[in-house]
Amino acid sequence: MALTGRAALLAALGSLPVGLWDPSWTGLLAVNAPLALACACDYALAAPARRLALSRSGDTSARLGETADVTLTVTNPSRRPLRAQLRDAWPPSSWLPGTETASSRHRLTIPPGERRRTTTRLHPTRRGDHHADRVTIRSYGPLGLLTRQGTHRVPWTVRVLPPFTSRKHLPSKLARLRELDGRTSVLTRGEGTEFDSLREYVPGDDTRSIDWRATARQTMVALRTWRPERDRHILLVLDTGRTSAGRVGDAPRLDASMDAALLLAALASRAGDRVDLLAYDRRVRALVQGRTAGDLLPSLVNAMATVEPELLETDARGLTTTALRTTPRRSLIVLLTTLDAAPVEEGLLPVLPQLTQRHTVLVASVADPHVADMSKSRGTIDAVYEAAAAAQSQSERQRVSEQLRRHGVTVVDATPDDLAPALADAYLALKTAGRL
Repeated sequence: MALTGRAALLAALGSLPVGLWDPSWTGLLAVNAPLALACACDYALAAPARRLALSRSGDTSARLGETADVTLTVTNPSRRPLRAQLRDAWPPSSWLPGTETASSRHRLTIPPGERRRTTTRLHPTRRGDHHADRVTIRSYGPLGLLTRQGTHRVPWTVRVLPPFTSRKHLPSKLARLRELDGRTSVLTRGEGTEFDSLREYVPGDDTRSIDWRATARQTMVALRTWRPERDRHILLVLDTGRTSAGRVGDAPRLDASMDAALLLAALASRAGDRVDLLAYDRRVRALVQGRTAGDLLPSLVNAMATVEPELLETDARGLTTTALRTTPRRSLIVLLTTLDAAPVEEGLLPVLPQLTQRHTVLVASVADPHVADMSKSRGTIDAVYEAAAAAQSQSERQRVSEQLRRHGVTVVDATPDDLAPALADAYLALKTAGRL
């Protein structure tokens, strides 16, 4: 039960002349007694808010940056009409800043025994599961003086998936893949190391690809054709430790790593390779294995949606052991982690030989574009110090990259916008060279 602003205004207006002309308890009682009686009647005529029946329907998932519509159905089982204001509460990250009030509050008028639907449009600003909180309904009487208020729990969950903004690069990478496969009208043959078929030699072909044994059995000069390796295994490893929580621009490093992993997974699945995912810090946060090409991307984005950075140091030895247990045969292990000196030199480098002995390893890291801007600063003392600090940071990353390359590791170090296409290019280069 709550008084409305209208009731307070009427009480103030009625008390004002009493206070000016006849300030007494009798005068106040003469004004407020009818108002109290009107409030009591108004409360009695208001539909009971706690007896309403509520249910939900609508979207259960949406990509980050998109909207999700959740419909709330309110049924009025009473014999009195419902005039109400409704607040559909969700976590603050379910809306853009400053839009929560307009998006979560609705006005309803429901005749007795009927129901109405109202839609709450969410615009999430963070990945993960967003759970609906309480629905608060304030029921008004016909005079609008006193209200009944009730709270209902109506569970609903909207899973906010990674946005996969790098999918715009997929057509160009698939075109490059078709060139490697020899399936486009280009002047060069399809590159690769896996035998595909025999065809007749034509002038201009590479004579090193002539199959002399097949030529001896036929009446034509037979030429071997090649294609990139297929049915290779790729393990995407997301480091979800404390370094992945660092923000680059408006998002954590982990989000950029996820975006790059999704592009690589989409490209590799089109190339006929099998892709698995492992997210790890000190324990397994997500694991996706054995998915078909059609089910791969939905499974990856669904698993990544709830993965958040953990503010603890990644256990490199445990990560290596889990990766080796997950990939019993030779594979390409793509480790999306940091190139900071301390975590790599103290954690990754001591256990790296266990990975490179059996697998091809590719390390991808998110670089901060602000550091490159700082390195160009000049003009003031502070700017010069910033440039020196940026140059030192870049030098350390280059030194760490060289240490990894000496162990046979392919290193990709790029800004968030460039990491996904750079990682896809590195994968295509490995496929072309027959190193998968």
